[in-house]
Parts: sequence; structure tokens; C-alpha cells
Amino acid sequence: MSVAEIISEITRKHSNEPEFIQAVKEVYTSIEDTYEQNPQFKTFSILERLSEPDRIYIFKVPWINDEGKVNVNIGYRVQFNNAIGPYKGGLRFHPSVNLSILKFLAFEQIFKNSLTTLPMGGAKGGSDFNPKGKSDREIMRFCQSFMLELWKVIGSETDIPAGDIGVGTREIGYLFGMYKKLTHTHTGVITGKGLNYGGSLVRPEATGYGGIYFVQEMLKRLGQNIEGKIITVSGFGNVAWGAVKKATQLGAKVVTLSGPDGFIYDKEGINGEKIDFMLKLRASNDDVIEPYVKKFKSATFFEGKKPWEIKCDIALP
Repeated sequence: MSVAEIISEITRKHSNEPEFIQAVKEVYTSIEDTYEQNPQFKTFSILERLSEPDRIYIFKVPWINDEGKVNVNIGYRVQFNNAIGPYKGGLRFHPSVNLSILKFLAFEQIFKNSLTTLPMGGAKGGSDFNPKGKSDREIMRFCQSFMLELWKVIGSETDIPAGDIGVGTREIGYLFGMYKKLTHTHTGVITGKGLNYGGSLVRPEATGYGGIYFVQEMLKRLGQNIEGKIITVSGFGNVAWGAVKKATQLGAKVVTLSGPDGFIYDKEGINGEKIDFMLKLRASNDDVIEPYVKKFKSATFFEGKKPWEIKCDIALP
């Protein structure tokens, strides 16, 4: 089958999964020339095999809120491919989570992980549970209930989850605590743990730092460097925090952050105490950026807008 025929067949079989179909189209069209130059890929149906997950687990997650009401969410784990190593990929807790989105993320995780040159497969999981506005005890009860099902299909040589949107060090701690209780072990089955129980140094900063290092390499190809550049950033969570921190260290000036409520523009730059304040915002569970302008008078809040209208040298979405 040609790449176009493979994409057409995947679209037919998974017509109710637009995000997954989009990911397959983007990846497969980008490697079409390589596919055609290597007939063995076609002979052994590599693309057809690669586009179907090894297995998908879907389960209910009942949990009790602080008022004593039982709530039910849906949990997922998509184990997509373990050809070169154990499944590896994050857990996402967000109302938008569905099977199509998780298949899209798990599919791309295969390539993302293989390009690190480390022996890791691709997976993704999560739930439509929304941690925003929930108490610590509610989040703990949800995570413990979620792990009651997930623990059966993960392990240090099988599938190693991590954090993602809505799953930070707190959630990882609750998940790992229940995993230890259920398995009577203390193994490295989840990444993103706290430093005092097996976590890694610089783990919180790693993704944002990596993004800035990538920008540096791209600028080198243009004969430039990051020092003195004006940068706009969206979000204000873990990745944005790491990116702002490293960009500022390297002499750039970051002037925006954003949330679902809008974005802030800080003409003086986001540095020092302002970067530390991002951590407090992230920990507040309110998921809004507006409190920044109440704390720092150099900033302006633009309700319901995205930061891309601000003039800059580099935009980091």
C-alpha cells in the first residue's frame, strides 16, 4: 500500500478519532520519501503495524469528593509500541481527555522517545478528571482509585508512566504511594517523583530547559544567539516556568505568560521574583494568570486573548 492508501484506510477505520488521524497524516506524509526508498518497509507492512496500538485499557475511576458524593471518571492507558523498550509516556488529567487525543499523543511518543536514542517505547494515559478547583484530599482519593486499576498493567520493565497536563509532583506522589502499597515494592515505575523519594535533580525544569536549548541550536544556524531577544511564551505551568527561567539566565527577555483567562504582558520582563511567583500560581489550582498583574504593576492583563499579538523575536507556544 502507498502512504496515501494507508492514511485513507486508517481514516476509514478510526473516523471518530480526528486528533489521532491528524497525527498519523502529519507523520506519515513527512516520511513518505523514506518509505518509498525502503521497499522492506512496505513488504513487512511497517506503517500499518505502527499505526495500531498494541493494546488499550479503559476503566472507570470512582472517587468520593469532600461532600461525600461519589463521582465517576474514565481512565485510559494506551500502550502503543514497545519495539525498542518498555512503554513510556505521561498521564494527563484534564476534561478534554479522550481516546483520540491519547492515541495521538501515544503515537507521537513512539518517535519522540526513539529519537532520544534511549531504549523506550511509546505510551500515554490519563483521565477526563479535572484537578483544578479540587482539594488535595479529593485529588489524593482520585489518584488512589486510578492506580487501583493502572497498577496491573505497568512496571519498571513493562510501562513507566510520567506526569503531563494536570499531573505534577503532587499527583505523582499520590499515584506512586498507592502503587507501592499495592505491589509491596519501591521500584522506579513512575518518573517525576519528589527528590526525597527517588526523583531526579532538574526534573521539574527539564522540559522547559530542553525547549530553550533547541532554540539556541536553531539560532546558531542563523548565526545568532538568544541574548537580548524578546520572547513571548504561552502558559504558566511547569514547561513555561523552565523555559522562562533558562531564557532569562541566557540573557533573553520574556514578556508574556498566558492562561485560559487571557495573557499578561510585562514590558519589564519576567525575571527574579516573578519567575518564583509562577510556581505559586501553578500551585494555586485556579488555572488563571490574572493574579500576576495584581502582584506586579509593570504587567497588563488582556482578558480572553492569546499572547501572539505582542511583537517579539521568538514565540514559544
